[in-house]
Amino acid sequence: MSIQKHILLAEDDVDFGSILKQYLEMSGFTVEWAKDGEEAFTSFKKGGFNICVLDVMMPKLDGFSLAEKIIEINPEVPFIFLTARKMKVDKLKGLKLGADDYVVKPFEADELVLRLNNILKRTQKTSVITFTYEIISIGNYEFNTRRLELKINQNLQQLTEKEGELIQFLVQHKNQLLKREEILKAVWENDDFFSGRSMDVFISRIRKYFKEDTSISIESIRGVGLEFKVG
Repeated sequence: MSIQKHILLAEDDVDFGSILKQYLEMSGFTVEWAKDGEEAFTSFKKGGFNICVLDVMMPKLDGFSLAEKIIEINPEVPFIFLTARKMKVDKLKGLKLGADDYVVKPFEADELVLRLNNILKRTQKTSVITFTYEIISIGNYEFNTRRLELKINQNLQQLTEKEGELIQFLVQHKNQLLKREEILKAVWENDDFFSGRSMDVFISRIRKYFKEDTSISIESIRGVGLEFKVG
């Protein structure tokens, strides 16, 4: 499988952005460069990006706010933050948003390229989870594994592929204590820190999807894992 490398680069420093764009293109990436947050969001809405590299401090729309808007459109697209600040609070904010990495300037361009390639290899892997049945009953919900739809009564939630994989895995192991590492290796095929942060975001989202049925819950056991309970 060939790795797709279309990058949205959001960087307001013209000199730095120009050099970084050229280096990424020499390294095999296709780069669309936006010079402020609003321009970057306009570009992203056109679609087709495999990863986003977002500067934190930008005019019109900062990197964190831009990431939140991007996630609303496509919660699965990976993104990296670039920043000249080493403040811990900034790093934590970025990771809570689900960032795949956080790079502090100045940095070696070779290192950024390596990180980008590693993220793309991980996120573009073919799914290892197969769906045995097209329609799965989960409490009062129906999960259409082919159409990636979760339905209760007349309420329909369209799922992303990663959400579908995670729900399928949880259903296969319902009412069992699952270690975080088990879930990460099965669904993300990686148990590193950034995959863990991504999983936390997805678990939070899935909890909301199942809130209409009180017999279903996802209970976290601190430091161990979680249990997908279906009454």
